[in-house]
Amino acid sequence: MNFDFSEDQKLLQSEAQKFLQQQCSNDLVRSVMEDGERFYAADLWQKMIELEWPGLAIPEQYGGHGLGYLELCVLAQALGGSLAPVPFSSTVYLLGEALKMAGSKQQQQEHLSDIAAGKLIGCVAVTERLGGSIHNLPDSRVINGKLSGQKAIVTDAMCADLALVSARNANNAYSLYLLPLDQPTVTRTPVNTLDPSRPAARLQFDGAEVEPLGAGGKGQQILEEVYDRAAVLFAFEQVGGCQAALQMGMAYSRERFAFGRPVASFQAIKHKFADMYVAQEIALANAYYAAWALASDAPELPLAAATARVSAIDAYFLCSKENLQAHGGMGYTWEFDCHLHYRRAQHLSVHLGGAPTWKNQVATELLATKTAKEA
Repeated sequence: MNFDFSEDQKLLQSEAQKFLQQQCSNDLVRSVMEDGERFYAADLWQKMIELEWPGLAIPEQYGGHGLGYLELCVLAQALGGSLAPVPFSSTVYLLGEALKMAGSKQQQQEHLSDIAAGKLIGCVAVTERLGGSIHNLPDSRVINGKLSGQKAIVTDAMCADLALVSARNANNAYSLYLLPLDQPTVTRTPVNTLDPSRPAARLQFDGAEVEPLGAGGKGQQILEEVYDRAAVLFAFEQVGGCQAALQMGMAYSRERFAFGRPVASFQAIKHKFADMYVAQEIALANAYYAAWALASDAPELPLAAATARVSAIDAYFLCSKENLQAHGGMGYTWEFDCHLHYRRAQHLSVHLGGAPTWKNQVATELLATKTAKEA
């Protein structure tokens, strides 16, 4: 069983990294972070559209390239390493996957075509309170095609055109709906978060028009499958972030001298980098296995995705934290870029649910596997 990428996939990743190195500097990330009216890097997003990245894994019949999840994984790793401040994940990993999985033929034709053409930015609005998850029955309600309620923290909601929203239907069942956000009955309020380069908003609905996505009452099941797919892609973003944080720390410690020696020569610093590298490689190995499960639609996907998610959360937190330590007191200042990775690591650690949620899924899947073998 080969868990490595093909030569074509590695070439795609290499070219994506070169492009992002040229077009997505840390100064660009800071510009989005520091400008409260700038919700994403529009110029960078437009260049990605010109490269046809949003349509990479969308079927050709909808204007996409029709490539697989492995190509999307290598692209995600490059995006994570560059800290790209664009709504790629919300649009492609989440809304796009939900449409591919549960959308009607008409919804797929309309919205997947728009995503592939770069005409649509999406988001997923599920959480209604801090600590909430997709397993909580939403308080938002849809009656006669009108949505009322609110969502607490929605990444990319300030720039999105279309939202996937969870709500109870007329039968009080957990359901999903597509919500155009350019309605006067939708209120968007920016929310302060630890990572302003990935802005979020609070959404309020007062009779907004929606249309169902998937069968009524199947909302949680659809979201679980979408989140498993997205978890693999986010794991690759986190691995990319680990690699970038490790490289940043090593580059600085080689140039910084103390007591007549490069800081990198001190054993304590070497131990930090060794720990970072080990955590990164463990996360990468788990991400590779999850990518295989995703690409082959293997029954192990829920377990593989959760394992990749947990190890990637832990690894990116460790690498971003130790990168700060490797820079010493300077690493904690605004002028240095260490905090950019620390902020992104914290943001990604709670996106799709935090580590406890995914650890619980690991335990649940392992127990189910054990029970099946004993039966």
